[in-house]
Amino acid sequence: MTPGSNIPLSAARVTVDVTAPVRLDVSGLLLTADGKVRSDDDFIFYNQPAGPGVTYRSGGGTAPDAITVDTAAVPPEIEKIVVTASPDAAGQTFQGIEPTATVRDADGGAALASFTPPQLGTETALVIVEIYRRGDQWKARAVGQGYANGLAGIATDFGVTVEEPAAAPAAPAAPPQPTAAPAAPPQPTAAPAAPPQPTAPPQPVAAPSAPPQPVAPPPAPVPGAGKINLDKGRVSLQKNQTVSLVKGGRPLLSQVRMGLGWEPAFRGRDIDLDASVIAYGPQRNAIDSCYFGKLSILNGAVKHSGDNLTGEGGGDDEVIVVDLGRLPQEVTGLVFTVNSFSGQKFTEVAKAYCRLIDAATGEELVRFDLTGAEPQTGVLMAKLVRQFSGEWDMTALGDFVKARTVRNMVDPGARAL
Repeated sequence: MTPGSNIPLSAARVTVDVTAPVRLDVSGLLLTADGKVRSDDDFIFYNQPAGPGVTYRSGGGTAPDAITVDTAAVPPEIEKIVVTASPDAAGQTFQGIEPTATVRDADGGAALASFTPPQLGTETALVIVEIYRRGDQWKARAVGQGYANGLAGIATDFGVTVEEPAAAPAAPAAPPQPTAAPAAPPQPTAAPAAPPQPTAPPQPVAAPSAPPQPVAPPPAPVPGAGKINLDKGRVSLQKNQTVSLVKGGRPLLSQVRMGLGWEPAFRGRDIDLDASVIAYGPQRNAIDSCYFGKLSILNGAVKHSGDNLTGEGGGDDEVIVVDLGRLPQEVTGLVFTVNSFSGQKFTEVAKAYCRLIDAATGEELVRFDLTGAEPQTGVLMAKLVRQFSGEWDMTALGDFVKARTVRNMVDPGARAL
């Protein structure tokens, strides 16, 4: 599955297990129509392993933790169960870790779907999959929403307050310091200087200053804090970085232009490269490709400016216009590619870049400059992936492949999603 894609469930009881190279803590939250839990009892995890229709199973470190959902036993006011995952080690992020959620028939064990969130970084917790109802039908959706403030951030975002009491015991930890005061009495034997030690009692006053620490938790409930958006203006991406096409809390669903440009390296000969975009469906299936030989696809939602044969000029060499609001729902991913049909390698190219422009204002939103090159004939420049909540994420790729035409880019593009 790809982010935002969904499948109907063919089993009434399903288990979602999440595997990774490190041990993960997996939990489930039962949410009503307003996207919140009814109470802390709807937070199912290792300390509270059972709720109405939802149970937690520990893998004990040798098998993956899992959440099982019995859809027939889920209360009617519950619309979805979100399954979350976070590394067991405190402070560890998902950088370099690829968790995979597998939805299985809980009774037979057959795998119904699997999902690996793409290009994770500073996230310390994920909403990875959700089991939700649409009328009488239950479905599973791939999510992959990251949080930089751990499981506490997810819990708070969905209305759970169980982490608040956990913070309170930190205050009682301060009283042990007064027990250190008894160590002070030996010093009075040292000299009259001991009287200043009675000023040590002010240290117990320091204990009241400990309560301000419980004030620290409020900053935690910042959902998606690790994800860049467009609020601060133009974003310059490095390879594998992602920006959410959201500004002022609203998804960008207008027409955008993807400009791709390049120059010959070392005053070399003209370089004839071809920019293309491949549209994919929920199962990473290729739907259509837009390139110099097919300038419009998806009923005009994606259009190509035409072929540039030399790469001359300081501006974009080729432009692909995408109307995000008109893209069919079955399109969940777009991969932008550049190929050298004549066979010249990218080591002969300088200043290759791609940039996303707001077609209405001409404002440059995102830019990615290809800083390295390999002796290959194709490069995956960037991808746009539709999120479960409707917005689009853009990720800089910069992956080189041996491919001279867009047809040869379809499989590498699918893998990049």
